[in-house]
Amino acid sequence: MSIRSVIAILLLLYFGLDVHAQVPVPAPEQERSVLIKDVTIHIGNGREIQDGAVGFRDGKIDFVGSSALAPDGYDEEVDGEDGHLYPGFIAVNTSLGLKEIDRVRATRDERETGAYNPHVRALIAYNTDSRVTPTVRSNGVLMAQISPKGSRISGSSSVVVLDAWNWEDAAYAADEGIHVRWPALRKWNQKTRKREANKEYPKEVADLRSFLERAKAYCRKPDGSVDLREAACCGLFDDSQTLYVHADKANQMITAINMAQDLGIDRTVIVGGYESHLITDLLKERKVAVMLSSVHGLPENPDDDIHHNFKLASILSEAGVLFCLENADQMPDMNVRNLPFQLGTCIAYGLDKREAISAITLNTARILGIDDRCGSIEVGKDATLFISQGDALDIRSNAVTRAFIQGRDIDLDDHQKKLYRKYQEKYDQ
Repeated sequence: MSIRSVIAILLLLYFGLDVHAQVPVPAPEQERSVLIKDVTIHIGNGREIQDGAVGFRDGKIDFVGSSALAPDGYDEEVDGEDGHLYPGFIAVNTSLGLKEIDRVRATRDERETGAYNPHVRALIAYNTDSRVTPTVRSNGVLMAQISPKGSRISGSSSVVVLDAWNWEDAAYAADEGIHVRWPALRKWNQKTRKREANKEYPKEVADLRSFLERAKAYCRKPDGSVDLREAACCGLFDDSQTLYVHADKANQMITAINMAQDLGIDRTVIVGGYESHLITDLLKERKVAVMLSSVHGLPENPDDDIHHNFKLASILSEAGVLFCLENADQMPDMNVRNLPFQLGTCIAYGLDKREAISAITLNTARILGIDDRCGSIEVGKDATLFISQGDALDIRSNAVTRAFIQGRDIDLDDHQKKLYRKYQEKYDQ
């Protein structure tokens, strides 16, 4: 064995042991019932309850109301100390657990080669031992949609809970949607060093349509042969899966929505939606939701409002378009933890504060098709929630002190907090 191979093995062992040493142990199933009192409850649907209480047992919420009316009989009572109780925030279109270090290729597993990969499942590549995940939970992000990247059709995404031993335990909604990267209207020309019109755009759209038409025909009447790529798309045509179209330009979105309707795909969601404000009537009429990205990004066009990204959520809300926030474009992926602060920016630029919470909770759950189980603090839903001593959407006051996923009391420690304690002790000495 060469010296290089020995060094590589030692490095893998070192980092592997380091990862397991830093990641908190997943919490056990809930055995003791819990009542959280004296908190402001942000339901997730625009309503709030002052001096409220929430009780849950066996992972399900069984009481929501005033602290004065809270029933007895819970095994543990938690004093919220006049803090805030929120539903667990949900991150969408993220590479959490698929990518550890951006600059190290061996830690990135979010994309496959080839153009059409609907059969690729992001779920089975999800790494529950990622050191990034605990840092995200520390800001109240307790669930995530794990999505593949690259290719024309990237593959299927799944919703996971961010505290589990393995991907099987983490799976909350497996393979719930197929992700399509819509052809670009303009591409970078290496020779001229400019963005120019994509001459291949009509052909690329036609090729995509042709593939989906073949998949639809295959799903209706298989000829006995097995085609993994086409079979993976069958959920799009029986409403068991969502078509996620990654597009920013109005022309792209209009073409994609019309194509989906022609093919009988009823569940379509736009991911990105930079120019979605130009087609709000169409989005509302066709019931197409939008996952807004790059709230903290710069305007794309020279003549755009400098605050365009900040205001877009408010514009869609006023137009009655269902939307949620995603920040997959914010590098590195660890910045998913900033999701609540991006929502705080939207509030500063016109989005109603009470209704805003739903943009990373209930609206997100509706778009993902899991709102019957999570996304708001209501009786019968999963007890996935957290306590913050201050406003969780404000970077100055966000302080998550306790969090539960399906009633499980999770460990909120992470390697960044450990480093803070380590060097705090150094300077205290």
